[in-house]
Amino acid sequence: MQMDGEESSNIEDRRGEGGYASGGFGGGGFGGMPLPTGGGGGLFKGGFGIIAFIVIALILGADPMALLSGLSGGGPTSGYVPQQQSANRTARPPAQSSPGDAEAQFVSRVLRSTEDVWSGLFRDMGRRYVDPKLVLYRDATQTACGGGQAAMGPFYCPADQRVYLDLSFFDDLTRRFHAPGQFPQAYVIAHEIGHHVQNLLGISGKVQQMRQSMSKRDGNALSVRTELQADCFAGVWANRADLARGGKMIDDRDVDQALAAASAIGDDRLQQQARGRIVPDSFTHGSSEQRKRWFMIGLDSGDPNKCDTFRAQRL
Repeated sequence: MQMDGEESSNIEDRRGEGGYASGGFGGGGFGGMPLPTGGGGGLFKGGFGIIAFIVIALILGADPMALLSGLSGGGPTSGYVPQQQSANRTARPPAQSSPGDAEAQFVSRVLRSTEDVWSGLFRDMGRRYVDPKLVLYRDATQTACGGGQAAMGPFYCPADQRVYLDLSFFDDLTRRFHAPGQFPQAYVIAHEIGHHVQNLLGISGKVQQMRQSMSKRDGNALSVRTELQADCFAGVWANRADLARGGKMIDDRDVDQALAAASAIGDDRLQQQARGRIVPDSFTHGSSEQRKRWFMIGLDSGDPNKCDTFRAQRL
């Protein structure tokens, strides 16, 4: 993957601040590169970005689905009201990546690319895109949604419109999920930005409202559609960003690596690995095949209108 170009000014680097000790989520809602919670957590109940948590549990020999079920059963988030932030809202001056900090520079360039792509798409829709912030941190940090920890993996907090990322997650993506290369990393970031797009379009708020009157099973099914749409939005970004670079940004190998990442974090694959059985009613993020399919729909079309997973007859 060739990811050159300008870096984003919306990187907030907290890596030198030390960890923030937290007992769990506060009152917001998290969104991110999620894995199944096993108990209907997922989208607005405990967080989206929990891949690394699963990794740690598997390494320690624990049942991650049971652990996540316990987490999601508590009171992290019963709901939230998305807050539309001003484009100039900044909690602190954004920090540029340090010279030679290759991973941070890569993240910053991917973020800038998503800003360019989604600003243009929103303009075509007669809307205004509000850039999110991307926070780099180590171990733990405070968010408007409560305490965030690296064990949760990358996540998006709609209350402060920030994506949170501990760069050590990329090592897990390579070693544990066998998804090496930069494009899977870019896919993860683009998925998080997909949740930001959902937030700006009001999709997240509508989903949350609907979930409040649903059974756990139906709520899980709605979460799956929300996650698959974020995967599709990630594909839309990749399509548009590649076109902007004359078709030289990604190649077939990059696509294969991204599909491997999507497959590795499908609900069915994770449940089989953790429990030795698959429980479709507990899916909150989609099967491996579904995640790959919707990413490819976005990648092949470059059209966010093709990402209407909520009306799709086939997922």
